[in-house]
Amino acid sequence: MQSMPVATPAVTIRPLAAGDLDAVVAMDAAAQGRTRRAYVERRLRAAQREPALHAQFGAEAGGQLVGFMLARVLEGEFGRTQRALRLELLGVHAANRDAHVGRRLFEAITAWAARHGAHEVRSAASWRDHDIVAFFDALGFELAPEQIVHGKIDGAWLGERVEPRSRADEAGGDAAPREIDYARTEAEGGNDHERAAHDVADVRTMRRDDLDAIARIDRRITGADRREYIAARLGEAIEESGVRVSLTAHIDGQPAGYLMARADLGDFGRTEPVAVIDTIGVDPGYAQRGIGSALLSQLFVNLGALRIERVETVVPLSDLGLLGFLVKSGFTSGPRLSFVRRLD
Repeated sequence: MQSMPVATPAVTIRPLAAGDLDAVVAMDAAAQGRTRRAYVERRLRAAQREPALHAQFGAEAGGQLVGFMLARVLEGEFGRTQRALRLELLGVHAANRDAHVGRRLFEAITAWAARHGAHEVRSAASWRDHDIVAFFDALGFELAPEQIVHGKIDGAWLGERVEPRSRADEAGGDAAPREIDYARTEAEGGNDHERAAHDVADVRTMRRDDLDAIARIDRRITGADRREYIAARLGEAIEESGVRVSLTAHIDGQPAGYLMARADLGDFGRTEPVAVIDTIGVDPGYAQRGIGSALLSQLFVNLGALRIERVETVVPLSDLGLLGFLVKSGFTSGPRLSFVRRLD
């Protein structure tokens, strides 16, 4: 006797709700081998706080959540001036992976992106994660023209820092500038990260009254007005200090540079805590004075207090100056690749 086919419940795509938290955490834990409840809860909470900046969809079948996809808007991160959507988290229940749930979720994400003025969807994954890479390939993603670099907070060497007045100046220009030796002890006059930062500039946590100056510096660097983006990230830094680290550098009381980073435990191929530098900028009037290195130094101090051991960022291949600065500061390429799916 021929067996009758078993009907599969129809899959419905809908926005995620606060009540989906447990189901999303469970699916993510099954895929990652560990729970990331705090990270998932933070992403859902961020979407409730800023709904125009987060696209989060679930797939439901038979009254149960069987898949989810989370993405957020990129407005100014990594020096961008065009809106994009970053795909951060995806999960599909094992029993539903043949029902094209992932593709349907992605279709909902791209439709949301088009309605909200995003021109592309971006994501990242380890090249060793063959399933995700194959999934991206099937959806039409390509390798993005950028590189993901990372560094260990304990080992990053800020040897390219230029002091406000080098020892070569003091010696009439013949002596080589002094390098920072982080191996020296305090008794020997060694320089730790915090000392390195304060040698060059007054580096401190970004405050609300820094907004005008930071937006002005950013406009001089990028040629675009990203005040709204900077204000949103500054607000996040103040409201969730354990998640975002934003710094400003001052020389003689004048803002000279800024850095924005976030601590996260998400993204494809990444399960350990890591800090992501979203943007770093130095006022052109203070170039070549070690401001960027001072900002990185203070960032490492702050991240050490959060028990985060690694920091990464995305650098366009065309930005050779920033890429060279980060490499000389101890950053290297890793196994993660950057992908893009253009919507135009």
